Amino acid sequence: MSSYLPKEVREGLDQARERAARKSKTRLRVHVGPEAYSIRKFGAEAFTLKAEGAPHLRGLVDIFRGSEHLYQALIVTAAQDGPEMRYEFKRMTKARDQVPLDYARDRTAPAALITKQ
Repeated sequence: MSSYLPKEVREGLDQARERAARKSKTRLRVHVGPEAYSIRKFGAEAFTLKAEGAPHLRGLVDIFRGSEHLYQALIVTAAQDGPEMRYEFKRMTKARDQVPLDYARDRTAPAALITKQ
């Protein structure tokens, strides 16, 4: 679509998108090893980063809001969409603060054991 627009109109649209992205002040970040990148848009199937300086991510990444670990995601595709780089998920799971159990917990089991002394 953008190839049919005059160059000046495309540049104006890109500048407007850039201003809107700066105003949104999202705290979402994608972490890949020691590197972290600010997420512009986030959805159930994909997220976007600023295309300028964006890495070609592929594989397992962690998504944070501030210091809170929200998701662990597997990225399979990346494509540039104007001034943004779009990354699509193969899977995205919520981060847990506990290790998952490998057995079914009995609902009637006591929460703690108190012993006599």
